[in-house]
Amino acid sequence: MWDDAFPSFLIGLREGLEGGLIVSILVATLVRAGAKSRLPQVWTGVLAAIALAMSFGAVLTFTAASLSATAQEAFGGTLGVIAVTFVTAMVFWMRRSARNLSGEIKEKVTGALAMGAGMLILTSFLAVGREGLETALFLWTTARAAGESAGPLTGAGIGLVLAAGLCWGLYRRVLRINLTKFFTATGAVLIVIAAGVLGYGLRDLQEGGVLPGKAAYAVDLGGTVDAGSWYSTLIQGVLNLTPTMTWLQVTGYAGYLAVVMTLFVRGIRSPSPAKPSPAAAAGAGAPAGSAARRRPAWVVPVAVVAVPAVVAGFVVALGRPKPGGAQTVAVSEADCGDGFSAPRPGRQTFQMRNTGSRTSEVYLIDPATGAVYGEIEGLAPGTTRDLVATVAGGSYAWRCVPSGGTAVTSKAVRVGGGGGARAVVPVSEQDLAAPLKEYKQYVEGGLATLVAQTDRLDDDIQGGRLDAARTDWLTAHRTYSSLGAAYGTFEDFDKRINGRPDGLTAGVADKDFTGFHRVEYGLWHGQSAALLKAPARQLAADAAGLSKAFPAQDFDPGDLPLRAHEILENTLQFELTGQADQGSGTELATTDANLAGTRELLTVLKPLLAGRAPHLLPTVDADVTRLQKLLDASHQGGSWTPVDRLDATTRARLNGATGQLLEDLAPVPDLLEIRKSA
Repeated sequence: MWDDAFPSFLIGLREGLEGGLIVSILVATLVRAGAKSRLPQVWTGVLAAIALAMSFGAVLTFTAASLSATAQEAFGGTLGVIAVTFVTAMVFWMRRSARNLSGEIKEKVTGALAMGAGMLILTSFLAVGREGLETALFLWTTARAAGESAGPLTGAGIGLVLAAGLCWGLYRRVLRINLTKFFTATGAVLIVIAAGVLGYGLRDLQEGGVLPGKAAYAVDLGGTVDAGSWYSTLIQGVLNLTPTMTWLQVTGYAGYLAVVMTLFVRGIRSPSPAKPSPAAAAGAGAPAGSAARRRPAWVVPVAVVAVPAVVAGFVVALGRPKPGGAQTVAVSEADCGDGFSAPRPGRQTFQMRNTGSRTSEVYLIDPATGAVYGEIEGLAPGTTRDLVATVAGGSYAWRCVPSGGTAVTSKAVRVGGGGGARAVVPVSEQDLAAPLKEYKQYVEGGLATLVAQTDRLDDDIQGGRLDAARTDWLTAHRTYSSLGAAYGTFEDFDKRINGRPDGLTAGVADKDFTGFHRVEYGLWHGQSAALLKAPARQLAADAAGLSKAFPAQDFDPGDLPLRAHEILENTLQFELTGQADQGSGTELATTDANLAGTRELLTVLKPLLAGRAPHLLPTVDADVTRLQKLLDASHQGGSWTPVDRLDATTRARLNGATGQLLEDLAPVPDLLEIRKSA
């Protein structure tokens, strides 16, 4: 958690110390001027600034929560860029002002004392308010980047508490800190952190569709860097640098760091001359007649807290989606949809309450076609969860499917108006029966070919023809790689036929390292035919065993939609990073075979996808064509360019094209998910 907490700790410490120093100087000036009676006015202004900052944070949080996923990305990215701007300005301002801060504040207090209570409240409010707003915005941005982690809030809290302690010590003159050096050092660190926040914000804007290039990767270390390792987590949390970054992210990060850090360092070397301290305040007492009309002391403090909170509440209330009557709909084994009435057209929030004794799945459906508008999975007994859906003209009903029970469908209600959100027609096992049968025939044919090809490879090695074996190895491996959607059905055969040495005790020398990659390692690392005879013979035997066993193996029809995305996901992780290579340098040939397997899978799923997402297939076809052209350009005759020999531009294009195809294939599992029916 400390990796997420450190940036917020630093901003809390720095902003807290900056605001705290201003307050300390305000208080000290009043005390020395004999105007202690005016201290409540200072604290009222500080309280107003804190209330404004907290209200601003609440507006950011709840406004973002009411947006769609894409809009949230755009909103967060925009605020991230704004936060970087504010923090950058703060860093430069404090570097210039640290040595003259006390004199400037005393001068403002002198003027405020002469103009009455309201001006002193305003002075302290403005002095602290800017830091509060900057802190709220920066914390919201870093907390959003950290996801579910409590690190940012924890770090900010520790930083603010430490800043308060330091300010008290400075006020009491028990501490001696060189503020110029302190703000210079923390400023340099904040510039580095802000560069990462800028990169994260630009990525959010790409994800939100505001900026282009979300699939144009400049850096893709996802296959070689463990994102869950301590060092990766630390770098991501503190610097917002991730294993995969787009060209825009890298350009923004590097450009900001180069320009801003250069200007910052130049400013340190050429500091501005110190301004002379202003004259001590004179006659700083309270103006005469100020108590002519006294109001209760609690009125102003309460008002300055209540007004920002009320305004923030109105903003949040107006910005959140209307719950369409806030209907609470009951779910149970015996009844479904109790409390459901015809909602008004628009975006609705239904509160689904499980009043039964079994966990249930709940679907908002079109009762005529069974098409699904929204769903909740795993609604536990006694719990309530929100289901958000957009309704318009048409019929609507609830289908409740209790665990181990019979599905129940509520009575239908009619909503007037025009067309609403497009519903997804549910898929049954029967719907997937024909595609499954067609794909199984494809796999059976591929396995028959594989048996013949591995037999030929075995013959080559038994006869000592290693050059021919290298050619035949690639042919057989490409055949196997084109059957990716069935890997989950192959049981233990896949590990024996296509397993890698990762995780094995002895690595490539381990006795359990078998199959294609074991033979590959030997063929391209100079091992003799005698050493490869046993692995080649075992590979041929395993291929024959799989071909014989496959027709009787259980092939879950629900695997087909999942594999449409997962085949190329594994390709991006293992082949396009070179992680799977054992010496042949044929990762792109395997990628080409994986793409062919994905194309075959999409062909059998096309009848189901065409009616549910008519615009998906043309988009995916264009992505496939783009990736295929890039692969063809790296294939000359019978040889393929190894991934590690690709130039940076070509490799980035391959990763980008694969990433874009993956993104466009991502909806397929949801579109073709098998849902329980009545």
